[in-house]
Amino acid sequence: EKWDFVLVSDIHKVGSEKEIKRTKFLDELRKKGFTIKKIEDEKLFYGVRAPAQIFQKYQWLLRNSDSRVQSCNAHHDVPATTSFSSLRIRIVNFILQNTVTPDLEKLRDLMKKKVFETMFPLHEKEELREFLNKNWARWRDIFCLQPIEKIRCYFGEKVALYFAWLGWYTYLLGFAAVVGLVVFVAGITVFSSSQVSKEICEANNTIMCPLCDQKCPFWLLSDTCTYAKVTHMIDNEGTVVFAMFMAIWATVFLELWKRHRATVVTNWDLYGWDEEEEELAMELINNLHHEPRQYQHSYFRSAIVLLLVLANIAVIIAIAHALVICRVVATAVFTQSNLEFLHEQANTVAVILGAVLHYITIVIMTKVNRSVALYLCDLEKPRTFSQRESNFTMKIFTFQFFTNFSSLIYIAFFLGRINGHPGHYVRIAGKWRLEECHPSGCITDLFIQMAIIMLLKQTISNVMEYLVPWLTHKVRKMQQHPKKRSMMLGEEEEEEDACKRQWLNNYQLNEVNIFSLFDEFLEMVIQYSFTTIFVAAFPLAPLLAFFNNLVEIRLDANKMMRLHRRMVPRKANDIGIWLQVLEAIGILAVIGNGLVIAITSDFIPIQVYKYTYSPCMTANSTDVDCSTGYINHSLSVFRIQDFEPSTKVPKMLPDFVKTKECRYRDYRNADDYSYTVQFWHIFAARLAFLILFEHVALCIKLIAAWYVPDVPQKVKNELLSRKHSELR
Repeated sequence: EKWDFVLVSDIHKVGSEKEIKRTKFLDELRKKGFTIKKIEDEKLFYGVRAPAQIFQKYQWLLRNSDSRVQSCNAHHDVPATTSFSSLRIRIVNFILQNTVTPDLEKLRDLMKKKVFETMFPLHEKEELREFLNKNWARWRDIFCLQPIEKIRCYFGEKVALYFAWLGWYTYLLGFAAVVGLVVFVAGITVFSSSQVSKEICEANNTIMCPLCDQKCPFWLLSDTCTYAKVTHMIDNEGTVVFAMFMAIWATVFLELWKRHRATVVTNWDLYGWDEEEEELAMELINNLHHEPRQYQHSYFRSAIVLLLVLANIAVIIAIAHALVICRVVATAVFTQSNLEFLHEQANTVAVILGAVLHYITIVIMTKVNRSVALYLCDLEKPRTFSQRESNFTMKIFTFQFFTNFSSLIYIAFFLGRINGHPGHYVRIAGKWRLEECHPSGCITDLFIQMAIIMLLKQTISNVMEYLVPWLTHKVRKMQQHPKKRSMMLGEEEEEEDACKRQWLNNYQLNEVNIFSLFDEFLEMVIQYSFTTIFVAAFPLAPLLAFFNNLVEIRLDANKMMRLHRRMVPRKANDIGIWLQVLEAIGILAVIGNGLVIAITSDFIPIQVYKYTYSPCMTANSTDVDCSTGYINHSLSVFRIQDFEPSTKVPKMLPDFVKTKECRYRDYRNADDYSYTVQFWHIFAARLAFLILFEHVALCIKLIAAWYVPDVPQKVKNELLSRKHSELR
């Protein structure tokens, strides 16, 4: 005996308001021909089965046979009738959600009032589910292809398309991961051979200005030899090539996905499927007198929503500012610490601390952003569920993008560029100096920040993503026990209802909601952003994402099959508005990587020096490295007597020669500390490179998008043949 859905309710007193409302709702279902079965345990369980004519009405309204269900049953020998297909579950779910009681209340309202606790379709004990358990939701199959067709038959097209997209993304990510690894290994090979690093390591007589106002001594540039080597391991010519490669890769990935998606949905006979027509058919099945809701637009409401979106973004940016202040204060505290390690590595420890705090804010703000986005969607009053889903997606992604990247944007483009110079530092509250970049650049700070956030997101988040549902399921299983009727002496025990155990087992699983699949998509799209936008500073990002995705696919499969209740199958022929989001990220990746190379990296200043000021150009020397002398050229001179009155000038170390000057990273004149000609040369070169890089990358993206058709010729010819045969 099979049932479409199960409704769960607490046991209410006879005659109570909740009991009356429950009865009215169930009576409305009976009027529509539904069969209802009641099982009493610690809760009340109502099995719901729709009449066959509902499915026949769906076929008649859309004027076609349910080829999707037929193909599932025909190709995979699934012993299930069309009346209990995933499509039927979806239709019944729509009717349950839109059935109105005489009190003008829907199921959603009744659940808010605790009349019903929950509702869910059942995991069926059938061959298809057993196949997915054995061949998909297993860790040993981590490197195997996914059975997308069978996922579609059990969970519907929307879930199947998510896993098809994730599998395709992971497959192509493998190529990017290999190239990123090669670039990183190539950087390791020049760990000690970079001329710039050598100059820093040999700068035993270059005295640098103190890094803080109190207790910070003058220091030798050579003290940061290892840090300089690490920086130039990341910041080299290979970085530029890899950034350009990833801009092209992002475009090729999306174009190839469009082709793959077209092939998949054509096989499912859904290429020309119309979602709006589907929703109208559902409405008419539920209520034959239904009138479609008209399209409406309110400029006033849109303006309010826009202002609230901007307000939330402002709050997120304010949090990023707070993180900057935390880093500045932490640096000041660490530099005054009595612990030698903290004192010497104050900047690096502050960067790591800032990255951890950033991760914590991401976790907290994710929940806040969701609530805000839902509230804004309610204000907009979208016409359909799909429109509501699209609006919610755009808002939550925008909020999450700023939450994840605002701190990274500060490190990449503002750190060390708005802090002033010795004698005229920019201070927070007139007390704490803003952070400075290392003489070899700021790109290592960005590398550390991205590495920590990606590692934390891919370890802690994935562990919690599986551990929390697993523990919740175990706790619910221990708490729920079938209630047995007390037996009289000599009375025979009644045979337990066959449905009872199945319903209880499904009830003990974790609840799913409309955001269950959305959360998985959002997680992957944010990861895609990390993998592409700042990849110039972190070439290992594609490799980390690749291994994470291999685990993520099986993790999601295990959750869906063993820990969560069955999702309501939803029909779809693409990944929806997520494709537009991915295309926007592709453009942001070009801009972001161009800015990282032009502003964060030392690539442009070194090239300007090589071709303008180096010995190769001024002395026509061909037997020396053209970057010889770059470090001395990039450091400005500061007179110690010009320190601010509030600055406590440190005593010189015993082994320093008595000097009246110190050096700092900038291009300023020694007399009035104004910008030098070299600064403006480098500024012009940065701007020229940025414009050139972005235009070349965007042109290549456009050419790649034109060269690779969205729809394969095979699919076009097949659609043409179908139209021709239908007309004949």
